[in-house]
Amino acid sequence: MFGRGPKKSPAQGRASALEQLDRIEAEMRRIGFWSENPPDLQSDIAAGRLQSYLDAPSFELWLQCVFLPNARQAARENSLPAASQVGLMAMRQYDYHSSVPQAHSLVRLLSEFDKIVERR
Repeated sequence: MFGRGPKKSPAQGRASALEQLDRIEAEMRRIGFWSENPPDLQSDIAAGRLQSYLDAPSFELWLQCVFLPNARQAARENSLPAASQVGLMAMRQYDYHSSVPQAHSLVRLLSEFDKIVERR
């Protein structure tokens, strides 16, 4: 596949994904998108009250409470999906509907995560 780069070994892909997830969390903290006392969205998922990021109180809370823990677990277990669209979701959230300049680095990091997933 053109433009995606070489596939990585499972260990390399796992390490790259985990490092990128750490960068995403650090950026969320840096720009004030991190909640020190977030709601338990995982229990909302289990109860069927949360079907997608659109049902979450905010995209930031969904990233923190759902995406990051689930992506970290999948990376550790080498069970990441074949594709990811979290960068596109972030672009829609922060660029399409209204521009949020402080989120541009976060959008870039999330888009880079998508590429890491596709290359592994």
